[in-house]
Amino acid sequence: MNRFLGLVALALCGVAAGAGAQDAATIARRVAAAPDGEVRMAYAARDGVVGDGRSVIAWDCEGNHCRHYQSRNWDGRDGWSWDRQDGPVRVALRVRDKTVVGMRLYVGGTWRTGESVTDLGMVPARAAAAYFIGLARQDIGRGASDAVFAAALADSVQIWRDLLALARDRTIRTDTRKKAIFWLGQEAEDEATRGIDSLIDRTDEEIEVRKAAVFALSQRRSDESVPALIRIARTNTDLRLRKQAMFWLAQTDDPRALQLFEDILTKK
Repeated sequence: MNRFLGLVALALCGVAAGAGAQDAATIARRVAAAPDGEVRMAYAARDGVVGDGRSVIAWDCEGNHCRHYQSRNWDGRDGWSWDRQDGPVRVALRVRDKTVVGMRLYVGGTWRTGESVTDLGMVPARAAAAYFIGLARQDIGRGASDAVFAAALADSVQIWRDLLALARDRTIRTDTRKKAIFWLGQEAEDEATRGIDSLIDRTDEEIEVRKAAVFALSQRRSDESVPALIRIARTNTDLRLRKQAMFWLAQTDDPRALQLFEDILTKK
């Protein structure tokens, strides 16, 4: 029960202010009260997130091409038709001894009937995001990384401060921190970019976390990403990060990137 109470406390911070905190705590209590088996919930998806209700979750789509996606049987390119749905986000938690031990995510579709299932129905997106941010801090293996994904898919919530806190927390699994950094890079606020930048500069940080931060920067608007990547390529003391920054600069057609390559080749 202490583990459950800790989850409730964590769910009350960040995005879960006011009534959202109460709703997040309610979700945590209902999950903890469920018998062993599967606990289901659904909530509104953020704008631009689509899925087929089974194996595809995608965002930043134009036509049949999506810039970002998670799928077991689709490569994101044009020419493959699928039943695109705007939501809701559906999450199936595996619960054992009042503790979440795994989870699956879907966007769109409907639930199939199953045994040992507790269905919480539709929950507020804000409460769901707060609950999953709290869950991401728990020691539940790879499910913690999925919890970050679940929080990031929620509609009309601002979670970049929570993501930055996860990214900086060295007590959390590396894959969870990397997922937080990725979604931090998708957020629009300038403060999020500065947070990513600070992770890259920390020489005492894990190299995989710093690489994830470079990638996250590369996904930002060019007016933010290109100057930051150029600075890394010119001044960072880690050759691996300089190479990665130059790789992502090479994917752009920005004249500033071309000038950097010219300067390097001419030893300026």
